[in-house]
Amino acid sequence: MPPAWLLRRRWDGIISRPTDKRLADAFRRMKTPVVDLNSMHSDLGLPRIRSDNRAIGRLGAEHLLERGFRHFAFCGYSAEWSDLRREGFMAAVEGPRHTCHVYESPWRGRHMPEWDEDQERIAKWIQSLPKPCGLMACNDPRGQQVVDACWRVDVAVPELVAVIGVDNDEILCEMCDPPLSSVVPNPQRIGYEAAALLDRLMAGKSQPDFDCLNIEPVGVKTRQSSDVLAVEDSDIAAAMTYIRDHATEGCTVEDVLRHVPMGRSCLERRFRKFLGRSPQAEINRVRIKRIKQLLAETDLPLSRIAELVGYQHPEYMNVVFKRETGQTPGQYRREVQLGGTPSQTGNHNDR
Repeated sequence: MPPAWLLRRRWDGIISRPTDKRLADAFRRMKTPVVDLNSMHSDLGLPRIRSDNRAIGRLGAEHLLERGFRHFAFCGYSAEWSDLRREGFMAAVEGPRHTCHVYESPWRGRHMPEWDEDQERIAKWIQSLPKPCGLMACNDPRGQQVVDACWRVDVAVPELVAVIGVDNDEILCEMCDPPLSSVVPNPQRIGYEAAALLDRLMAGKSQPDFDCLNIEPVGVKTRQSSDVLAVEDSDIAAAMTYIRDHATEGCTVEDVLRHVPMGRSCLERRFRKFLGRSPQAEINRVRIKRIKQLLAETDLPLSRIAELVGYQHPEYMNVVFKRETGQTPGQYRREVQLGGTPSQTGNHNDR
């Protein structure tokens, strides 16, 4: 239960993280404006802001997909936020050439297993997975469990199982052996949008027309636990590494061919065999990923972003970005930086 003073006093507004039905009912009796940040309950009748958990799962999957994995796994809990991350992950890795395995245990309650019992089950599950495997854990503590379980059963990380967590808890991630890669959410944006929405409600304005505002993650912090390429063809692995390192410098397929000596048709054929896409599509994918990061994390004009990702003309970057994402760079920037909240205002250079 929350501290007694929270329910005894009169407040102008409240931002609440541990909200449950009982606390939501108490807030309504208090007739106080409330913004809910809870991650467990979706039916409390309060305006709610949280991380976009499906997008978090999708981002973790994309991180592992770009490393060439065909076998995937998700280690989570039986909880709404973990379920949504699993759904986003599995939707992204779906395909006839891919498999995905899931391990879950109760997160809270009397059925929650003891840590060492859960750890033993995770270790046995990891032993049963096809290798090499790209594995996403629902959060960093779960990722730490996975890395430790791999060590217990002598499964090499990242060579046999590449692992990525969520939340980028830097101390915890660096304590893992090897250090844990992690999806980076956007808690600063969540706090900012919560404060802006509470300010609106305290001013007597109507509630927004959304039940829950989902804030997208900002990217992935890559550490040793997933810094690997799971492609059996050494030439294609070398080509992928070259593209990853040089795509934003304006590299072309011809540059890749100079680095990996083979004919263009052979490169195209083997790329499609192992990755399901062409070398040019891989170059575009790496560039688009970097553009998204710069749009989300900076206010740089589009002309400067185009320079940084290897496009000579920002107009052409706009065309490629719209073709690949269905949005213009300006639309994407507004959606990510402003969170779609009508109370926010901002001007970014779309030209």
